[in-house]
Amino acid sequence: MNGIRLVLADDHALVRQGLRSLLDLTPDLRVVGEAADGEEALRKVAELDPDVVLMDVRMPRMTGLEALRALRRTDPERRVVLLTTFDEDTALIEALRAGVQGFLLKDVSLEELAEAIRRVASGQTLLPPGVAERVARGVAELPRDFPHADLPEGLTRREVEVLRLIARGLSNREIADALGTAEGTVKNQTSSILSKLGVRDRTRAVLRAMELGCL
Repeated sequence: MNGIRLVLADDHALVRQGLRSLLDLTPDLRVVGEAADGEEALRKVAELDPDVVLMDVRMPRMTGLEALRALRRTDPERRVVLLTTFDEDTALIEALRAGVQGFLLKDVSLEELAEAIRRVASGQTLLPPGVAERVARGVAELPRDFPHADLPEGLTRREVEVLRLIARGLSNREIADALGTAEGTVKNQTSSILSKLGVRDRTRAVLRAMELGCL
């Protein structure tokens, strides 16, 4: 039977068995391999060529984050979802920097997990709500007046201003209200920001801006 092929990595056998049993209830998802740590996960990925890799963040010998970084060096397009029992900002930010496509808590429902896998397999990025606010925590009071030297990658002054409001967690409508402009204009500016920064979503735009020093 065709479907989305998965490799599942977790150091607890009962967790793997439980996840596999749940995923087997979903006709379009198929677990083709299991691993007990990051090193074994890398071997399984090389052997089985899955569509999506589900990995626990905390594993012995090689953690999920370490395995993700290793995959990015040799297989940058591989789709990866990290699972964790802890709502940790540090792990989330490190996973984003390493290029994870999905990050979920293990207490999600089967429906939420299945939909996350489908979305990641289709090329989307799926992250917890409020990520932009969390990774950019502490930037809410940034000054609105900044020198031209702060403008990276060809961004205009207004685009940097929009980017800083995105980092505060504002929606396009809220940004439009704050700047006294149309929501459609903000959408166009956001698209331009993503293009200039070479990223696919607002969260990665915030991370890239943080790396460039304009947040």
